[in-house]
Amino acid sequence: MNNNDVFRNLRYIFDFDDNKMMKLFSLGNKAVTRAQISDWLKKEDHESYKTIVDENLSAFLNGLIVLNRGAQDGSPAVNEKRLNNNQIMRKLKIALQLKDEDLIEILSLIDFKISKHELSAFFRKPGHNHYRVCKDQILRKFIFGLRAKYRP
Repeated sequence: MNNNDVFRNLRYIFDFDDNKMMKLFSLGNKAVTRAQISDWLKKEDHESYKTIVDENLSAFLNGLIVLNRGAQDGSPAVNEKRLNNNQIMRKLKIALQLKDEDLIEILSLIDFKISKHELSAFFRKPGHNHYRVCKDQILRKFIFGLRAKYRP
């Protein structure tokens, strides 16, 4: 699942308009234009399609966190230059204030069963013995579960 797919799906799930999208980026300390957002939302075969880089998707997700949970005291959140599926899933978990049980429930909405232990492996540090890479299939199922929950 590429960044543009994640971006498009989140816009659809939460029914964000362009103004809201621009606000989320600004909350994530990134200035973007309406044209950039439009290009990121286009399908791959469209001539003005542009890939949203990790740093921009990170800014969007950080903006979602700030919108839903408020800004942290101290320094603003850092927009990662490289994102992986584990980080995307973690940011969504934080932004939506989800607990492990909520994640399991969301995944069960699309008939995907996962244990609490398997799920917690995605949120461990990469050097940890029980760390597990979140593959595209898991992230895709999580996003489809979000769609089933928030946009039935």
